[in-house]
Amino acid sequence: MILPTDIFAIPGPRWFTVPAGRDFLDDLAKGLSAALGARLSEAQVLTPTRRGARAMARAFSALAGDGALLLPQIRAIGDLDEGEPPFDLDALALDLPPALSPLRRRFELARLVSAHHDSALSARRALELADSLAGFFDSLALEEIDATDKLDALVQGVGEAQYVLESWAEHWQVSARFLAIAVKSWPEKLHDLGLMDPSQRQVALIRRLIDQWTEHPPEMPLVLAGTTGSAPSMADLAGLVARAPRGAVLLPGLDLSLADEAWAQIGDSHPQNTMKRALERNGVGREQVRIWPAAARTQRAPEARRRLLNEALRPAEATRDWLAQIAILRSGAQGDVLAEGLQGLNLIETGRDEEAATVIALLMRETLEMPGKVAALITPDITLARRVTARLSRWGLQPDSSAGEPLAHTPVGRYLSDLLALVQDPADPVRLLGLFNNPLCRFSGHAGLAGLERRALRGATPNGPDDVMAVLEACEKRDEEAIRLWTDYLALILPEAQADYIDFGAGLHRFIALAEAMAREDGQVLWAGAPGAQASALLAELIREGQGFALRDLADLAHILGQMLQQTKMRTGGNTHPRLRILGAIEARLVSADRLILAGLEEGVWPQAPELDPFLSRPMRQRLGLPSPERRTGLSAHDFVQAACAPEAWLITRHRREGQPQVASRWLWRLETLCKGAGLDLPTRPEILDWARALDAGLAKRPDRLRPAARPDPKPPLEVRPRRMPVTEVETFVRDPYAVYARRILALRTLDRPNEPVEARQRGTAIHRSLERFVVENLPLGEAGIEQLTEVLDAELAATRLSPAQMALQRPLLPGLAREYVDFEQKRRAHRPRIWVEQSGELSLSTAAGPFLLTARADRIEVRDEAIDILDFKTGQLPAVKEVMAGFYPQLTLTAAIVRGGGFAGLPDRPMGELVYVRVTPDSAKPRNAIERQAIADEAADAALTSLQRRLDAYADANKGYVSWFAPKFLKTRGGDYDHLARLYEWHVLGDEEAGADAEDADA
Repeated sequence: MILPTDIFAIPGPRWFTVPAGRDFLDDLAKGLSAALGARLSEAQVLTPTRRGARAMARAFSALAGDGALLLPQIRAIGDLDEGEPPFDLDALALDLPPALSPLRRRFELARLVSAHHDSALSARRALELADSLAGFFDSLALEEIDATDKLDALVQGVGEAQYVLESWAEHWQVSARFLAIAVKSWPEKLHDLGLMDPSQRQVALIRRLIDQWTEHPPEMPLVLAGTTGSAPSMADLAGLVARAPRGAVLLPGLDLSLADEAWAQIGDSHPQNTMKRALERNGVGREQVRIWPAAARTQRAPEARRRLLNEALRPAEATRDWLAQIAILRSGAQGDVLAEGLQGLNLIETGRDEEAATVIALLMRETLEMPGKVAALITPDITLARRVTARLSRWGLQPDSSAGEPLAHTPVGRYLSDLLALVQDPADPVRLLGLFNNPLCRFSGHAGLAGLERRALRGATPNGPDDVMAVLEACEKRDEEAIRLWTDYLALILPEAQADYIDFGAGLHRFIALAEAMAREDGQVLWAGAPGAQASALLAELIREGQGFALRDLADLAHILGQMLQQTKMRTGGNTHPRLRILGAIEARLVSADRLILAGLEEGVWPQAPELDPFLSRPMRQRLGLPSPERRTGLSAHDFVQAACAPEAWLITRHRREGQPQVASRWLWRLETLCKGAGLDLPTRPEILDWARALDAGLAKRPDRLRPAARPDPKPPLEVRPRRMPVTEVETFVRDPYAVYARRILALRTLDRPNEPVEARQRGTAIHRSLERFVVENLPLGEAGIEQLTEVLDAELAATRLSPAQMALQRPLLPGLAREYVDFEQKRRAHRPRIWVEQSGELSLSTAAGPFLLTARADRIEVRDEAIDILDFKTGQLPAVKEVMAGFYPQLTLTAAIVRGGGFAGLPDRPMGELVYVRVTPDSAKPRNAIERQAIADEAADAALTSLQRRLDAYADANKGYVSWFAPKFLKTRGGDYDHLARLYEWHVLGDEEAGADAEDADA
């Protein structure tokens, strides 16, 4: 049936719907313009949100094209406020108190929680509970429920609630008693403040508007568009508008084709649930709802898609006849509805987040090749949206993202975040470097910054400001600029770090004063630009509303402010691509695009899992008459259906999210199940996934200009090649000659990272010094030796830069380590050897390039009557005997060669005995004999020396290069210190055909 153009000529009530898949705003603008013509400006259009109102205005403007058009009055009914036309809201709200600001409401509710909590709550926990309590009051206000009597009856156990409370878990009983107090205390607090809860005030204004229009029905053309009537007040307003003399209600995507039996079984989680409840509340049957005239002439493909999705998401109780319904849909007079519905709908299953982001970016980039086409990504996963934005940047594209960017990610946000952390820990190297290199900081570009970083902020984390100063003053070459920088910094930070933070408002005021003192231009640079203005407004409101809010310590203030910086969003601005959009599910309700990409279709993401409510269990919600958590799932399902009905829709899902296995969204699962029942598969484009993987895999055939770097093979002049080397570096010489070139010839030294996790190295060094002291100081064996060695170990570890927490972990292990080592000593001393510790030796070798000096520093040499043993202590893994014999761990064997060559002064002439690695760990001190018998030891020493001699002779040739990763199979798993300089990734991972196989033997 074709409806008349003048929608207001139809007898009321006038309920309309725009089918899913249509451009809602475009149809609204066309229908209203056709109905009113030149009188369009007389109309009033109501939308649930301000965002919807702005989008509607753009739709009407686009309809006018280049011509002039007087727009209708468009108002956001969900954001009613005083003085906002077209309603006489000044009169409506004349006797209503102003609304409480969201931030002040949060702090006031936190005070209410703290006042009624038996034990002391931290400020951060009180604010978290305040957020949940605010949600409870919002639910009561929107559902227009007075819970006072219900909670009183529940707590007192009277009437139908008798014995109910005792059947619940104890924490829910405590929660119910608290809520019974809160529903009385909160209105009293609002009365004292002279303010009103914002949700309650919004509902009150809508109710007053309903009363006003009931007494004086509006005569102007009036349209309520885009609402689903989820709140009772909005449902009642919709009924009033539909009955008005010239009123109409426009519902988004009402399913008029769903079977009556299935319609009757719709529950809270169904996408049609809220609209069904709104119609039933107004006594309107679904058959009374008409298609909006501008949307009446629909193409068959969108209609088939709607039927496909609505059938897939029908109530679970109504799916018992699915096979019969499939047969009906496939054998209709108009053809196979299911097959037609799948046209334009595509599914891509990706492995992980990065792959999903690349696929989405490719789909959006491909859209730009289609003139005039618009692509929109819809996802509730903000992290995925940011990954997509990063992927699009490879083509220089910036999409318009509704999520914006957290204030914490702006320069002023990073500055404040770093300073917050430093007030708690003034010597945190990572935060220090972040702050000092921030252009807003007064110390940015300071002459002493490089020296401070290199000398004191790299390596292990300092144990405090004094530790940093001690390191700076202990340097052989005193850096006055670095000391001055550190002194100036401490003069500013230490008074604040040592201050008592017991009041949020006063504490935040102190912190802002510090931030301005630490910034350039007396702090004014912090508040410049849009991020600075937003930060200034946020901090000013926090100071105002947080006055008197009690804190436990500085950590509470840092947590609260850090959370606010993260939650406050900055819009990206106008420098975005006009045809690329990234939207959340809510923002997408009234937005259309030529290509819609629905991502995050995993259970718990879309739909989101119900939030954990610390105050309300399901039985409590039911007892109070509040909606179930599934109702929010139903609204989310409606958003999904509206978007998936687009002519071209892409469904993207991941098998893993943030490394965790994922289950596909229930909607996607049901859609796939329906299709499988019909013998169909969801369409896909596997080449998109192939493209995404190929982007990161590199080119199979690369042009010469894109060929990766070849394996480094530098050939420095003979005169600069090293003429001496310790035995510990020979291992590197065998494995990775390029590392020797970088260290010995280029004189490059690696810099430790800030906060370097070097506990194992520190611990190993301290243990080596302790074992050396045990022998040098001639500590006793037995229990006395165990006790004294434990004390030595503790002292040596304390002398390192291990943190107090690390020391607390190590101390319980020291007695066991001492006991194991003393037992080891008793066994070794049974042969009464003379013990030499940390002795240095050297051996001069004749090579083709001239003399070469091989040096060694032996952990321990034991001289027995019959032989000399060499021991090396390690706190990590020991090398295998086969690796030692193969020449890849030549430390002990070359040390033995130096001993045999008389390189250790004072050692008697004895044959070689054992070559032993000893692993010292908290629970053992066990030796592993690398070489046990004398003949093998001599043979191994000779072989190692001969191998080194051949290698040195080879490098006496100017054409012999220092090849990177000469024997990669035997490299340590952690990689080398100079791999990045060798561009290892390019020639080894991406591949280098010329260096694909090693042509040289490892012993060459």
